Amino acid sequence: MYRALLLAVAVGLPGQALAVGPDDSPPTPTETTMTCDEGFIWDGVIGRCVVIRESRLGDEALYEAARELAYAARYGDAIAALNQMSNQGDSHVLTMLGFTHRQAGRGALGLAYYDRALDVDPDNFLARSYLGQAHVLAGRYNLARQELDQIRNRNGAGTWAETTLAQAIATGQTTDY
Repeated sequence: MYRALLLAVAVGLPGQALAVGPDDSPPTPTETTMTCDEGFIWDGVIGRCVVIRESRLGDEALYEAARELAYAARYGDAIAALNQMSNQGDSHVLTMLGFTHRQAGRGALGLAYYDRALDVDPDNFLARSYLGQAHVLAGRYNLARQELDQIRNRNGAGTWAETTLAQAIATGQTTDY
């Protein structure tokens, strides 16, 4: 599966940012979800599962693991990995915290994280798509359409984020991953 997830992370530098590419489709399962038990993530350098809270993985690996865990419905593990990241104010970290909390049934907290992500980066298409999908689930189609318009107006037409939100609005069905 083509993944255009570009993670521009300079480990240990303050103010580092994660830049998500135009096609932020769901992650491909790796050893993190196929091999590691709850509370663990895969460390490719040492070739085994490690305790999330004790891992020495860099932000890029932690973010990728967190996305994979969130999409695999291992929400507690995803949040633990995200909490290990050095820049808690990064727009994409906030977006994934929003997605994870919303999927775990903490909708209001998820929405608050999306709002924070968009305050940091109004061009975060993924945050807008997830926020729009939350609006679809709540029957607030006018707000979902506003997010879709924002994605399109910010040059996000044709992205995975735009396509999935447009489909959700058209069908009333959101993506659960």
